[in-house]
Amino acid sequence: MSVRAHTVAFEGVEARPVEVQCALSPGMPSFSIVGLPDKAVSEARERVRAAIGALGLALPSKRITVNLSPADLPKEGSHFDLPIALALLAALSVVPPELVAQTVALGELSLDGTLVPVIGALPAALAAAGAQKSLLCPERCGAEAAWVGATDVIGANSLRAVIQHYSGEHPIAPASPGEAQRAASTRDMADVKGQERAKRALEIAAAGRHHLLMVGAPGAGKSMLAKRLPGILPPLSAVEALETSMIHSLAGLIDAGGISRDRPFQEPHHTASMAAIVGGGKGAKPGQISLAHNGVLFMDEFPEFPRTVLETLRQPIETGDVVVARANAHMRYPCRFLLVAAANPCKCGMMFDAAQACSRAPNCGEDYMGRISGPLLDRFDLRIDVPAVSFTDLDLPATGETSTVIGARVAAARARQDERYAQAPDVHVNADVEGALLEEVAAPDNEGRALIQQAAERFSLSARGYHRVLKVARTIADLAGEQHVLRSHLAEALSYRLPASGS
Repeated sequence: MSVRAHTVAFEGVEARPVEVQCALSPGMPSFSIVGLPDKAVSEARERVRAAIGALGLALPSKRITVNLSPADLPKEGSHFDLPIALALLAALSVVPPELVAQTVALGELSLDGTLVPVIGALPAALAAAGAQKSLLCPERCGAEAAWVGATDVIGANSLRAVIQHYSGEHPIAPASPGEAQRAASTRDMADVKGQERAKRALEIAAAGRHHLLMVGAPGAGKSMLAKRLPGILPPLSAVEALETSMIHSLAGLIDAGGISRDRPFQEPHHTASMAAIVGGGKGAKPGQISLAHNGVLFMDEFPEFPRTVLETLRQPIETGDVVVARANAHMRYPCRFLLVAAANPCKCGMMFDAAQACSRAPNCGEDYMGRISGPLLDRFDLRIDVPAVSFTDLDLPATGETSTVIGARVAAARARQDERYAQAPDVHVNADVEGALLEEVAAPDNEGRALIQQAAERFSLSARGYHRVLKVARTIADLAGEQHVLRSHLAEALSYRLPASGS
């Protein structure tokens, strides 16, 4: 007869249920794990053997077989240690099998029986709640998993504590969620002197989650502006915080069980590989675009990224998710991010300064910006020039609006969008609107229609470009508190759509 414990295997952000079956049978003493285990799972037998031995228990002189079902699903990670140990202890009648069968377990075992934190506690808790089971995990993962709130989470610090809990000797109280963290930012939009047009573009981008391309000379403040964007974004909602934290849990980035309400800000270096940006590598892990889900992805020195990396961004920008396909893995990760790209106008960056420009100007600018393909450039809703700031502006005291003031306008615009799209599935902000709904909510007046028609003919706007102008105009109207899209809103939206002088 075999006993059963339960755990999960991770496929993207989804936790697939896995049944751990343990059988003791006569024969030569052995300990086998089957069911497509990777090296870490296969080595679990030695960790389990040592941890049970540390309790003063000895494995029977029998043939021990552990099967991880479904057997055709690859099993990866050290979190299978605890469920394997539980199944074996239940087979030895050390813990009640019926209680083990009502629990989803995950955790790594030290040789002395201590439970070591593992990644993925949050999605595992969601899977346990869906199966109407409790979750057993290492104590340091309990506060993270408890955020689900739909099932009991038992956080134990050792295998001995697990046995005492199941025997009723020392029951473990369910874990409580960690604190919702808000990082104190010292970066304020008021620190930026000048660049009023760039600040306005950032405000529009934040209000409607519109992708932004900034082109300007070195030292003009592009990075400074981008790093202040999170300060004007509204905090994550409860649903968004859970979505984002599930990805960060799989990446091992959640600290002390606290779920952050701050929007993610990822800034990969331009030498990053495709797997680092999009996802992949061993186990097809989430990349930077998924870690920036519901937040900001800032790509400085945009043309310096490898062409293959830039082109892989085209589909995720449109669909809001990415599929990482490998020979033994097929993972889907959400990636609704706000892309902010910064670039110099040319390789040396001084194309517009005749005294410092290289001998190849202006051809060097065309070659440099030509690294960004037309289809990718078409996906930027906002394109702006960021000119160098004069010393006169730098010498003046800061008088611009603070991030708090700008953030209040952004929050009000987001609130209008939440109300407008409350009944629309998969639509959260203006950047998500498509088809008939876009024509309904962003229909221009007669003057605006004539303007956009003239601009489309003169500047050869693509169908995508036309629709993105409407989305940006809708956001500008929301910032102004207007119910309808007016000609002035379309005119401003078109001014950000026209090619920047450096591109």
